[in-house]
Amino acid sequence: MSTSLLRRVALPVLISTSLATCSISDGMIPPASVDRGTKVSSISPMPGQGAMRMAPADAQPSYPVSNAPVSNTEGSIDYLDTPNLAGTGHSARPGSQPMSRKLPAVHGDENLAQAQGQPQNWGGTQQLSVPSGGVNMDAELGAEPVVGLAQEQHMQIAEGNSAEPVVDGIGTDNPTQLNRTAMPRSAAQAEMSRAPVWNDGSSVIEPSRVPEEDESQDVAMLRPNDPMMSRPVAPDPNVMPASELACRRELKRMGVIFADKPAINDGPSCQVPYPVSLQGLSGNIGVRPAVTLNCQVTLAFAKWVKNELAPSARFRYWSGVKTIQPLGGYSCRRMNNSRQRYNPMSEHARGNAIDVGKFVLKNGHQIDVRRKGLFSFREGRLLRAVRSDSCRYFNTVLGPGSNPEHWNHFHFDLRSRKGGRVYCG
Repeated sequence: MSTSLLRRVALPVLISTSLATCSISDGMIPPASVDRGTKVSSISPMPGQGAMRMAPADAQPSYPVSNAPVSNTEGSIDYLDTPNLAGTGHSARPGSQPMSRKLPAVHGDENLAQAQGQPQNWGGTQQLSVPSGGVNMDAELGAEPVVGLAQEQHMQIAEGNSAEPVVDGIGTDNPTQLNRTAMPRSAAQAEMSRAPVWNDGSSVIEPSRVPEEDESQDVAMLRPNDPMMSRPVAPDPNVMPASELACRRELKRMGVIFADKPAINDGPSCQVPYPVSLQGLSGNIGVRPAVTLNCQVTLAFAKWVKNELAPSARFRYWSGVKTIQPLGGYSCRRMNNSRQRYNPMSEHARGNAIDVGKFVLKNGHQIDVRRKGLFSFREGRLLRAVRSDSCRYFNTVLGPGSNPEHWNHFHFDLRSRKGGRVYCG
């Protein structure tokens, strides 16, 4: 028990003694006050005891720097006398002193006094001399002097060349304009001052007398023959457009037999300005009776017969087409011969459609376009080819089976639709 008691007493004493010995040997100092309040344990190495003092490492600049002053005693920077800032061994001129730590204000009295008391120079090379009137930069750079707007107007007014009115005596009862004769007149004033003339160039003569108030006067007015008419004015038939002339040249090139007819004007909806009478087609194919159409649908019909109908007939019957029998061309009527006002006008009313009822071959065989029986193979195939091939030349193709009105003929027209749609029924 005594042994354990001895251990409990001796062990703390040994630990405390060891710590005290280490602290003294390492130069540790007891806690001291810092900032007159906080106490901390400070460790200060003692000279010649314990740990050695660590000398602070000098900051090594990235390049050598000279400690010589930059400015000279005169207070102005001399760039020719400035030491080598890279520290290559060049130093300042003898007699230069270090720069004062106090920097005078730029606009202060001290700087002004220094500037007045000592000569100024340009970087230490030549003495600075400023004329009393200032430096004329335009003359130094060789530029022409710039005349301001106010100065230019003043010069113009003085010379009498101003385009603006110059008024004298402003604020008095009789202000006068000084440059009335020198001011140029505007284009509007010049136009108003001209004598009025008629369209033919003759002068307008004023009336010799003014009519009385109760005197009757005859007034001439220009107005159309029928101001309430709804029909458009028909184009001049004597002046044919370029498109009509080109169409007729193409018909002649293809060998189409036709004749020009007078303009048709049967109302607002029934007009053909430049109609033609179709009488024959290329390949010595007759059109009987002759039919009245516009030039555009005539040209489309001639191309279809030459390129499609005649070759198809020769392929199936070994014979060419001799005659085409039309059932109608120009006709001032509504669609499907209807008498109802809500029905639109037919393309026949503009000469823009043709009806065909029969083909006659050169061997004498006649092909009626009405629907054929079950055993009419060649005629049936020919009429189906007529319906399909003509859709490449016309915008509308109707025939037997399309509707009751076209049970005995084919209808071809060039009606324009939105989006360029084509109807082949």
